[in-house]
Amino acid sequence: MKRCRCVQSALALLPFLWLTAPVATPLAAQVNDEAADPERLQYLDIFEMEVADDPRISPDGERVVYVRRGFDIMTDRSRTALWVVGTDGSGHRAITDGGGAVSSPRWSPDGNRLLYVASDDGANQLFVRWMDTGQTAELTNLTESPGNIAWSPDGEWIALTMFVPEPAPAFAKMPARPEGAEWTAPPRVISKLRYRADGRGYLPDGHTHIFVLPADGGTPRQLTSGPYDHGGGLSWSPDSRSIVFSANRGNPDFDVRDSNVFEVSVESGQLSQLTERFGPDGGPVVSPDGARIAYTGFDDRHQGYQVTRLYVMNRDGSDDRRVGALDRDVGGLNWAADGQSLFVQYDDQGTTRVARITLGGDVTDLAADVGGVALGRPYGGGSYTVARDGRFAFTVNSPLRPADVAIGGTGAGPRRITDLNEDLLAHRKLAEVEEIWWESSHDGRPVHGWIATPPDFDPSRKYPLVLEIHGGPFANYGPRFAAEVQLYAAAGYVVFYTNPRGSTSYGEEFGNLIHHAYPGYDYDDLMSGVDAVIERGYIDEGNLMVTGGSGGGVLTAWIVGKTDRFRAAVSQKPVIDWISFSLTSDGYASYYQYWFPAPVWEDGMLEHYWARSPLSLVGNVTTPTMLITGEQDLRTPMSETEQFYQALQIRKVPTQMVRVNDAYHGIASSSPSNLIAKVANILEWFERYRSPGLPRASQP
Repeated sequence: MKRCRCVQSALALLPFLWLTAPVATPLAAQVNDEAADPERLQYLDIFEMEVADDPRISPDGERVVYVRRGFDIMTDRSRTALWVVGTDGSGHRAITDGGGAVSSPRWSPDGNRLLYVASDDGANQLFVRWMDTGQTAELTNLTESPGNIAWSPDGEWIALTMFVPEPAPAFAKMPARPEGAEWTAPPRVISKLRYRADGRGYLPDGHTHIFVLPADGGTPRQLTSGPYDHGGGLSWSPDSRSIVFSANRGNPDFDVRDSNVFEVSVESGQLSQLTERFGPDGGPVVSPDGARIAYTGFDDRHQGYQVTRLYVMNRDGSDDRRVGALDRDVGGLNWAADGQSLFVQYDDQGTTRVARITLGGDVTDLAADVGGVALGRPYGGGSYTVARDGRFAFTVNSPLRPADVAIGGTGAGPRRITDLNEDLLAHRKLAEVEEIWWESSHDGRPVHGWIATPPDFDPSRKYPLVLEIHGGPFANYGPRFAAEVQLYAAAGYVVFYTNPRGSTSYGEEFGNLIHHAYPGYDYDDLMSGVDAVIERGYIDEGNLMVTGGSGGGVLTAWIVGKTDRFRAAVSQKPVIDWISFSLTSDGYASYYQYWFPAPVWEDGMLEHYWARSPLSLVGNVTTPTMLITGEQDLRTPMSETEQFYQALQIRKVPTQMVRVNDAYHGIASSSPSNLIAKVANILEWFERYRSPGLPRASQP
């Protein structure tokens, strides 16, 4: 399917007024033949890529509406529009004009209307579209953005969540400013525990509450109140008289993972609490007959990683029981029409799946390769939705293609129904990705990873290697499309990415091998993996490189303090000193409870935090090490990067600090050019310190 380019229609100017980006030429310093290959992935190709997100299958299973996301090279931002496609792949067309951001498409229960959120002059509002005529109406005039929108089963109401501002607490009273005087802005006075968040900055005063709105528009009516946030998904009862949701209405400042399931009456606002245990009870969905509620959660033991289980209880909270023994995180719950099983989504060994679980706990996989919708690195994610007849739509990707829309539950196996990037990537030579398992030198435990080889790979040659380490650390990589991996490979590197101990999708025991011990033996997993790749015979052992972001940045800085086998390293947005991080990160209320035995000031903790800090090993570092962090990063603040940079400067170890503008922790997600800048700086650093034994690798 070719992307549309400024084509006029009778209804509207179709979305995505795409600008054809010129092909980027390799850096002038690259003179080998590979560098001149225009069929390899180029930096500016990032602006030409598209992603399918949030696919919503119609109630009758005949159509899918999804968010189609691309990029504008002139504004360096994403552009979104809603597209519809038949589940047989026919009738693929735009239904919004791409004039502003659009998200959250939701079919009405009868499938005749489509609700969605769109920006109108910068403010997010609710819109409804009649699917037979294409007529669209704006339903709201809100001052705050709506979220978690959900139709009532009778089609008469719309539930949503919305932030309710509160006045900032008063403190010192300033004298009156003389007329015409220009004083600086008054001080920001902060007294709450959670006052800032990565990606958002300083948090306004107020809380998120649940509202209902007539389906034909009007004034939203607030159902919840109090000093609590109600920001999760909303599930209506079949009679449209109440809404089930999850919230932390206990002590959210300190019991940061705790939440319970509640039900609120739409008519009276009366609230009933249905679960009481300590732990995160979330994602509740009411069964088709209204008799039961399924939800996910666990009994919180303050472990770094705990598997999220599936539970089912009666509507009044009684007979609450765990369903099945699957040792994987379960989410994305949808009841089957007969009420005897549930559709779920889970990750297994780096692959995201859609499955069906009976109330007796039997698991049947229905689809794999459920794709994440980010372009940067090969993380999990993605989503799916289910029609009444059991057909489902989901995001699907592979190492060679970003997320598209696919259909499952048809009896013939899952099938991709869009090809958003064929016009670009079908004409690019991409890295092939293969799976690898090896045994850790620490304890012989099997460890999982993937190898991406450069285009035109010849196993009789020798190639430089990039070890790319995921963040989290409780996350997973997998056989998924990753523009960063593909760009490294296009530059002539073999890329090795892995799921060392602590990674999710391998069970709770494997994930918790780093509990109160990170970084630690995950280092041995990684070094054993590098050795396993070298044993294949095509790696130049004199040109090993290492990089990683967030948790991967921690491990990169740890690695160069433990070994000098790497020619160069790039630590992206790392934690360098757990002592300083624990009281400067936006998540400071959580880390001391789950990642450490106690706060840093308690007996023995100073030594414990320091022993796990890469800064404790800086005296060993000889590897040229660059650091990259977003200027606005609040998760791993810039002060962490500065500590390592300044220590390496004092020690006269070659180093460089790259401070990425307009970026929080998610550097690559802030803008396409920041993704490119990150990769370009990493490759330039590696090239600067490559040994002369091999021709310099190409760059996109």
